[in-house]
Amino acid sequence: MNAFDQHDYVLRGGAKGAERLRLLASVKWPTTKTLLDRVGLCQGMHCLDVGCGIGTVTLEMAKVVGPTGQAVGMDMDEPCLELARLEARRLHLNVEFRTVSVNELQETSAYDLIFGRFVLTHLREPEQALARMVHAARPGGVVVVEDIQFTGHFAFPACHAFDRYVALYQDVVRRKGGDPNIGPRLLGMFIDAELADVDLEVIQPTYRQGPGKQIAAVTMEHIREAVVGAGLAGNEEINAVVAELVSFASDPRTMMSFPRIFQVWGKKA
Repeated sequence: MNAFDQHDYVLRGGAKGAERLRLLASVKWPTTKTLLDRVGLCQGMHCLDVGCGIGTVTLEMAKVVGPTGQAVGMDMDEPCLELARLEARRLHLNVEFRTVSVNELQETSAYDLIFGRFVLTHLREPEQALARMVHAARPGGVVVVEDIQFTGHFAFPACHAFDRYVALYQDVVRRKGGDPNIGPRLLGMFIDAELADVDLEVIQPTYRQGPGKQIAAVTMEHIREAVVGAGLAGNEEINAVVAELVSFASDPRTMMSFPRIFQVWGKKA
């Protein structure tokens, strides 16, 4: 089994998964854009987006690098990649989408910038995946990762359904061999990978209204099959958790956060 086998991924894939990815992309893009600007994404660069899903970040990269650069997205979810290819053609962007796992990444010194968002958390061997990303970067190129510390979630006031969602997500990811709290480990991983000028930022988007407040309920629904299959909860309990999350999110006096997100980057010597 490779390091990013679809059987290890706890969230729904394909067209159903694409719906969640669109919601996540719309909410998360502002902070990802700030990160990419900070690390120097610019015209003419050759970029790789690892675990690109429906290609939202890849397409934004392509807009920046322009016709003199190139953006490549890689993922194992072919239906999502086909949606990405359709959007690239509609926008007339210079983008290539490849159906390949990070464990199959064999390129050497090929990219100026390599990015991965919410990918390493799902992998059994994230250090190996990071090593492949570093290998594919050009000397002086930058490797950038965003990933989560799921225990960093919060809701206010206290919400039993939210606490249950956070616990179930962590349990099912661990059962699949991932680490739902990989965020704090990333700094040491980057240093061990012998990247230079390693730095980090920790962010935590928090919402009282809008799409960001829907993420918990949508994600709970999208891990349903994995949770039930692992025997962690039944459909009746999940229905109740989702319903309570939706109700909680609709109250303008409540607030709900994303997981704590670690943004870490470094240059290949």
